[in-house]
Amino acid sequence: MTNFKLILKTSIAIIGSFLLFSCEPELDSLGSQLVKDNVIPGNVVSYDVVAYNVNNGDIIRTDGSKLTAATIGAFHESQFGLQKSSFITQIRPSAYAPDFGKNPVVDSVVLVLKPYFASDSLTTSTDENFQWNGTAAKKTVSRYPITKYGKAKKNMTLQVHEVKDFLGSASDTIYSNRQVNTGVMLGTKNLDGSVSAVKIVKKDDNSELLSRDAGIRIPLDKNFFQDRIISKAKSPEMADASNFVRYFGGLRISVAEDDGYIFTMAPGGMELIIYYHHDADANGSSTAQQGTFSFIFGGANARFNQVWYDRKGSALANWASDENMGDKKLYAQGMGGPGFGIRIPQSVVAQIKQLGASQDLAVLSAKLRLYSDVSTWNNTFAKPVSFVISPKGKTSFISDMTAFAANPVFSLITTSSLKENPAYYDISITQTLKDIIEKDAENTDLILNVGYYEVNASNIKLGAEHTSTAYTPNRIVLVGSDAGNDKRARLQIIYTKR
Repeated sequence: MTNFKLILKTSIAIIGSFLLFSCEPELDSLGSQLVKDNVIPGNVVSYDVVAYNVNNGDIIRTDGSKLTAATIGAFHESQFGLQKSSFITQIRPSAYAPDFGKNPVVDSVVLVLKPYFASDSLTTSTDENFQWNGTAAKKTVSRYPITKYGKAKKNMTLQVHEVKDFLGSASDTIYSNRQVNTGVMLGTKNLDGSVSAVKIVKKDDNSELLSRDAGIRIPLDKNFFQDRIISKAKSPEMADASNFVRYFGGLRISVAEDDGYIFTMAPGGMELIIYYHHDADANGSSTAQQGTFSFIFGGANARFNQVWYDRKGSALANWASDENMGDKKLYAQGMGGPGFGIRIPQSVVAQIKQLGASQDLAVLSAKLRLYSDVSTWNNTFAKPVSFVISPKGKTSFISDMTAFAANPVFSLITTSSLKENPAYYDISITQTLKDIIEKDAENTDLILNVGYYEVNASNIKLGAEHTSTAYTPNRIVLVGSDAGNDKRARLQIIYTKR
């Protein structure tokens, strides 16, 4: 019975929302919405707002507490210029004062990255005549395209460097413009835009010989690890965590190119494995025995994204923001790039209050509508799916986020098809506006940045400060306060009789 009531309430809410917004006329017909100075309840009335750019300084906090995902890559286009991201992390040995056996020698070293990928778009190849240590086997390689932002078909070169600096602790606050000293290049890998998973089974009975998850395997300098790890097994540097993270600063993973794409990955999902052999005595003779030694990522390791910008030659190279009159175009970019602000003029607030008093009307729905700017942003790059919103000068939810938190059909931001040009975003501010009109709450500017609010396993938002902005590379140009453009930023209100 309880489930039936919940379904009924949800259905009513959905139907009500459909009826409410199906009444909305096209923006071009707004002039017909006022009849003899009377507002027609249920129709949309639009008001101009002041929309302006916000310079975030190309800096954002990117330490481990902010990085649910890490970003690596580079992307350049004409509006925002170059954005380039590297991932820097400490590593810790899986065991301290390790015993590598007698006369250990490194055979190979591999760093494994695990980017996010499209699991439903795989291609497979099978070798039916594969040999595995002299055993007849079958090898299957499954390839998946990496989830990327930018010029997806470009090849890029991954680079791994030793970090010479002590990076601190996992609890340290680190910003994206932090510089580190690097040592030798440990390895490179051509990145063709995909990851591979490998499975090898015996040909006679299909028993598994090897199963390797999808990832990018980067071969590293085995001589470096022979000297810095294997030969130091019983030294003070390998005795405990405190000594090790000062002895071996960490790794920096970057790309060589300045244009291509940016991909994301789980920062704690990396692997670093040393494959080695050592002497073992058996029946009075010495034989070579294989061994592996791994390192730990994530957890207590300090880590951050280093993000670098070059705006030279771009539309943003000499930009300026007019908070009083607004800007014709709004530039929004994640990972420390610009955001934008929206102000509802006090004159508009006064008009809404006057309508309420003179015509006995109340605000039923209020939203900000923002269109992409087709004159500058008419491309196939994935548009941001969401924005995070806070009152100017604060890190907190706007009141709509708390007032409608329990409503299963409430969405702070809804969009048209984001593959269209132009596309639009509707940002719900009903409660925010009602508080201003009905409770004389402060009419504070709203600041928007590219990203979404992170949630827990129960789909409950973790808090206003927990967002994806630090690792979301998407960007967009929107129409701002452009009086001559019918797609300019506006406040749209649906009134109802009290």
